[in-house]
Amino acid sequence: MYNVNIQGRDSYRLFTSVKQTEQSQQLLQCVLISLFVLAVLLLLFIFRQFDNNRLTSWFWVFADFSSVKFFIMISLGMIISYPLSRFSLPEKSSVFALTTFSFFITTVFWQQPEVIVDASRYFMQAKYVELYGPGFFIAEWGNVIPAWTDMPLVPFIYGVIFWVFGETRLGIQIFSSLLFAGTVTLTYLIGKTLWNRQLGLYAAALLLGIPYLLTQVPLFMVDIAAMFFLTLAIYSVINAIEKGNVVSCLWASVVITLALLVKYSNGLMLSIIPIIFLVNYQKGWRPIIRLGLIVAIGVFILFGIFLLIKFDVFIEQLQLLQSYQMPALSRWKESLSSTFLFQIHPVITITAVYSLYRVARKKEIKYLTICWLVILTLILDVRRIRYMIVIFPMLTLMSAYGLYYLKDEGLRRFVVSSTVLSSVLIAVFAYLPFLEKTSSINIKQAGEYLDLMGAEFDRVDVYVQNQSRSSVNPSVIIPILDLFTDKELVYHFSESVLNAPDNIDSLPLRWTWELDSSQYLRERPNKNIDGIAIVVIQSSADKQLPEFIRTKIKYYRLRKAFNVTDKAFKFQTTVKIYRPVSELNIEEKS
Repeated sequence: MYNVNIQGRDSYRLFTSVKQTEQSQQLLQCVLISLFVLAVLLLLFIFRQFDNNRLTSWFWVFADFSSVKFFIMISLGMIISYPLSRFSLPEKSSVFALTTFSFFITTVFWQQPEVIVDASRYFMQAKYVELYGPGFFIAEWGNVIPAWTDMPLVPFIYGVIFWVFGETRLGIQIFSSLLFAGTVTLTYLIGKTLWNRQLGLYAAALLLGIPYLLTQVPLFMVDIAAMFFLTLAIYSVINAIEKGNVVSCLWASVVITLALLVKYSNGLMLSIIPIIFLVNYQKGWRPIIRLGLIVAIGVFILFGIFLLIKFDVFIEQLQLLQSYQMPALSRWKESLSSTFLFQIHPVITITAVYSLYRVARKKEIKYLTICWLVILTLILDVRRIRYMIVIFPMLTLMSAYGLYYLKDEGLRRFVVSSTVLSSVLIAVFAYLPFLEKTSSINIKQAGEYLDLMGAEFDRVDVYVQNQSRSSVNPSVIIPILDLFTDKELVYHFSESVLNAPDNIDSLPLRWTWELDSSQYLRERPNKNIDGIAIVVIQSSADKQLPEFIRTKIKYYRLRKAFNVTDKAFKFQTTVKIYRPVSELNIEEKS
């Protein structure tokens, strides 16, 4: 009995010693990985002038950051990541927690302004649903409602949200955040279906390791929706092959059609669908061909109905894409190093590249499902991160595949958690403050200020002036101002002030001159003109006003000015708000 007890204690000591050794080794590995990642990020910070991203270049974002401040921020992220990586939740709890966190982290960015003028197009299209109803939008999209090269699904959904809940940016942002969180869940499901739950969780979490992506969620754009519907289409096809029934195939047809109706570029990205069928040849060619035909026929019918109804619009858009949009892509380029090292956490890129090495040795054909879109994007030489957003779920799946070859699960969790946390810190404490200091914040603040004015100022007259440094039509900003205020805006157009440049056909933002994005705001007859406020939008606060505007504000006094300017962008928007002198005198006496 005594010998047995001695042996038991010795075994326990041995087990404890081995466990402590493993933990020490794991801690050492975490430290070494942290030092490597920290060194890479510091190098990127030092050479940030090479980031030529057009929106969140590190050269602009970290202009007010010292290397010490950057080092402390990243180091804190690494330190906090270690205890977080020690916890392992059950599968259902992990997915729920990750999806919930993905939604709520994007709410931090709801406060940022609309920094991309394309939002004006989508808002204007959505406004028609609010004003005239869904039926009018369906009938007049591409006719009365200018479509440019946009597809109708997302503006229609935005318009329905306005129609049901009122014209509020918050409703759109909640919807977009839900789409992002849904993409996180879909990425998990794809990884789990193709491989296992852990790989799926890693891939889903790594979507939060792309700081640029987080800043796009709150914007009145279609890119997040394009990513969601494309990812949903990919998962729906994988699920249809797994289940092998007609209902799943028909659902896949519906989702693919929706993905096509979000954005033209999704049509190219959906070339992944036949790839998914091909890599499942081991299930037998006959059932695969049968399922593929069901899906293809469903898409042909559903999307064919849209093409039949809007054939003329579709042809015009294709001609515009061929003559303008595609050649323009060669002029609107960002470097691959900017996208895959600065805007995407370098750990994601490194592990994705490593996954190519691993799969080359293993020759796992289903890996084509996740790498096809990334390879296609590189072959087509797409050099604009906005057009690459849709491939990010596949990129993180590649990254998770490479990361999965780390033998220690705790080490894998640490790499994922440190990547996510450092990226979130960069997005929250660098990207967001930078975006809030751009001149686009003036439009947001001016709209909020207008809403604070009394009910007697329900109507607001808006005047704009030509830009000093930008070739963008300044009237494009008026629908964005409309997004931020409940007041009725009336746009006063003047050909003597707004002169279109001679080279419109070659302008990067040619649509701002060709689409009358403020037509629905033009002055209407029989309007009560008493008690109105006046808004003047200029490229700089000290720019002299034209004579006809000076005459208009003769009996008005400047009440509020929003004059934030930045050096990053040519397009600047300062705002001045004028109110009648008599109203101000009454207010001052009271």
